[in-house]
Amino acid sequence: MEIKVDIDSPEPLFAQLIEQIKDAVKDGYLKPGDALPSIRQLANDLELNNKTVAKAYRLLERDSVIQTKGYRGTFIHPAALENSKTDMSAWVLEQITATVTACRTEGATDSEIRIAFGHAMQAHGGG
Repeated sequence: MEIKVDIDSPEPLFAQLIEQIKDAVKDGYLKPGDALPSIRQLANDLELNNKTVAKAYRLLERDSVIQTKGYRGTFIHPAALENSKTDMSAWVLEQITATVTACRTEGATDSEIRIAFGHAMQAHGGG
């Protein structure tokens, strides 16, 4: 499997990595237990910042597509195929869209929605 990123794409680089790894799992190129390159190695191979690859790996691990086994490395998660079918960004957008629609239906202004969203993020540890 070869990973390529397009620095001219409007899609963030970390999101491109996530999508390609999930696609490789769904297409059968990566199977449970397969090893992935280290963050440093992949960053060097793709000429990216380590933090970009680390963010992609962190989100893939959150979604149980990959798992890190300490110094032994990073591997494809046993449940990766099923978990690769979930698009967290799409889910979040769906939830927020429904909430914004409900607020507008009740007459809330965009300014009121933005302010409330900011307060909710702060109240729950967001920034």
